[in-house]
Amino acid sequence: MNQSRPFVVAVASEKGGVGKTTLATNLAVYLKALHEDLPVTIASFDNHFSVDNMFAIGRNRGRSVAGLFEMYPDADLATLGEYGVQFLASERDLSPPDDDCLRLRRALAGSGFGGILVLDTRPILDYFTRSALAAADLVLVPVKDRPSLVNAASVQQALVVGGGDPSSLWLVPSLIDARLRLRENIGIREFLVFSARERGYQVLDTFIAKSPKVEGLATNLTSRVYPVLTHARTTVVHRQFREVASFVLDRYGEGFAALSPLGTEASSGGESPPRLRRLVGECPVCGAGIQGEEGHFFFDQRSRRRGFIHGGCLAQLLENTDLKTLAGTDGGLVFETVSADESRPESAFTLRLFDGGSAEVVAEQMTAADDGLFHLFWQGACGRPVEELYREVLLVTLDGGAPRRFLEGEGRARFSTWRRRVLREVFPRA
Repeated sequence: MNQSRPFVVAVASEKGGVGKTTLATNLAVYLKALHEDLPVTIASFDNHFSVDNMFAIGRNRGRSVAGLFEMYPDADLATLGEYGVQFLASERDLSPPDDDCLRLRRALAGSGFGGILVLDTRPILDYFTRSALAAADLVLVPVKDRPSLVNAASVQQALVVGGGDPSSLWLVPSLIDARLRLRENIGIREFLVFSARERGYQVLDTFIAKSPKVEGLATNLTSRVYPVLTHARTTVVHRQFREVASFVLDRYGEGFAALSPLGTEASSGGESPPRLRRLVGECPVCGAGIQGEEGHFFFDQRSRRRGFIHGGCLAQLLENTDLKTLAGTDGGLVFETVSADESRPESAFTLRLFDGGSAEVVAEQMTAADDGLFHLFWQGACGRPVEELYREVLLVTLDGGAPRRFLEGEGRARFSTWRRRVLREVFPRA
């Protein structure tokens, strides 16, 4: 996947001691391990030198992270380090070059960097953290307790003020001790996930467990810091970091794995089209494969699952709704789940129709019990039973076409733009 700029992952938290640097450094190692041909670079704006102590080979510390703020940072700025990860040397006294927090974003847009750039930020919302947020395509916020969850609001606000996409922010439960239980025998992770989603945050399905063995990787008789991949593969944290890295790769691009027969369709150039992770190969209503025929593209915002629904199946879904006669070819449908309560125990949702400019045309309240097809559709598209759905947002295009139309090029870009507009204007925390 060629790029003129890197895909930037900012790891940020306004609270220290939540595992931020451990997440950033190990994420870089696992990204490279899962995709060896992908350039992975890491830099830290903090002054603890953990990045240098993990990735520097011998005494070669390379060039300073300050070089990222040059107007035209060169790809050679990064130094190849351990585990195949490129890094930039940390600075003890890193000074802001100006007061423009958009400088980094502009500099990276014109840089020779490619692949993924992981930025470890400071535990304060200073110039450098705000610059990282403004440049980020994905923001990971580790949370380990209620104070760090509350502080996530400041990171989110800084992201929005800097012009970032609020849907790019995800919380990562971190340093979770499974032995600790709250009142009514509720675990720490369950409490954090429930509380975060109550506040409208997106939360990764996985988490990073508290592990004495992992903590010991940064505490030894030398200054060396070791990654989980090479020194703690027998711990559950190994699997968890792999899951976090897979999530980031899913967000970075859609060209890493052939998980569906849709990816075997030949292109005009004789090469296979982009192959998507989490691509559902069957229509979620009837269960039959698409196999290159025309369909309506769907995308589940939380799980990132995507796929196609047959035109006839979509027509059946809308048969008993007021949207049947209003749905044209421009724009799309948005299915939004509604939290169940004692007065409405069944799975309920709102079906909304938006035009191509992301303006809402009409909305209709429904329940899965209204039509069994909706039950099949939700479960097939999201990959989970309807009873487990919570504040889901599912998008479906009204215009149909062959899969490649939506999986690459202009069609993919057009859908992504429409999706971002809908989420930003109507579901800013979806």
